[in-house]
Amino acid sequence: MSVPEQLRYTEEHEWVSGLDGEDGVVTVGITDYAADALGDIVFVQLPEEGQAVTAGEPCGEAESTKSVSDIYSPLSGEVVAVNQSVVDDPGIINADAYGEGWLFRIRIDEDQPDLLDAESYNKIIEEA
Repeated sequence: MSVPEQLRYTEEHEWVSGLDGEDGVVTVGITDYAADALGDIVFVQLPEEGQAVTAGEPCGEAESTKSVSDIYSPLSGEVVAVNQSVVDDPGIINADAYGEGWLFRIRIDEDQPDLLDAESYNKIIEEA
């Protein structure tokens, strides 16, 4: 299972890219581990553009043939984009969780919680 080094992670299995960007916008998705654990994802509900999200709080859900799981916002801020392709075809998440399967983008607020690096996230999934 892939855990890209350049991303940051949450214990709830979301990933974040773009933290070092100058525009304050990050991209959020769920990890390969989460997509694999869910099985075939058949439906996703994502936050709407313009919606405020809070770090650690549910902001959507992913439904698979096995279960329904909350999607948590890893950081606080305003949603500036939603991946409509994933809403239309949720299986993209299973096929490419770290690429075309991204979920939404947030313009983040100033103070943010610390996220896990790849090594720390790997330890969490190894113990699961």
